[in-house]
Amino acid sequence: MKRYLMAAALAVALAGCGSNVKLDPPIDATDATATTDTTGGATGRGVNRGGVTQVQTGAATADAQGGPADVARVILFDFDSYTVKPEYQSLIEQHARFLQAGSARGVTLEGHADERGSREYNLALGQKRAEAVRRALTLVGAGDAQIEAVSFGAEKPAVQGNTEQAYAQNRRVELRYR
Repeated sequence: MKRYLMAAALAVALAGCGSNVKLDPPIDATDATATTDTTGGATGRGVNRGGVTQVQTGAATADAQGGPADVARVILFDFDSYTVKPEYQSLIEQHARFLQAGSARGVTLEGHADERGSREYNLALGQKRAEAVRRALTLVGAGDAQIEAVSFGAEKPAVQGNTEQAYAQNRRVELRYR
């Protein structure tokens, strides 16, 4: 009898543990993403078509969000992949230099997936994407202690819709400075 009462008490306690946390609104994908130009290089916010853009790491160049000014904060991935594409190498290097310039700086890498796949699969894929960006940043000099990798799976889409274009914008890692 005690087991039944304990099980009932546990069920009631767990039922009261629901969360009322509101998720952030979707980001404006036209502002934060990098796109590929016809020559195969990355273009978009902060990425120079001619090569690596010099990043000043002083306080004057850090934008209101705490990261390097005029540098994209979104890395897109192919379907069912967590490989960082070579076109994002200069973006990775710029963020790594920014982190190197201040040991008190930190970044959270938020991994995301499109809505296809189970919840568990998408959470795991988002985590693998965030960890892949973490590895890329640490390989070019960012401190591992400055980086946190988390996954939202398909819970926070950047773009609503069931088109390949919408899916492509949702397969991403966002860099959020803290």
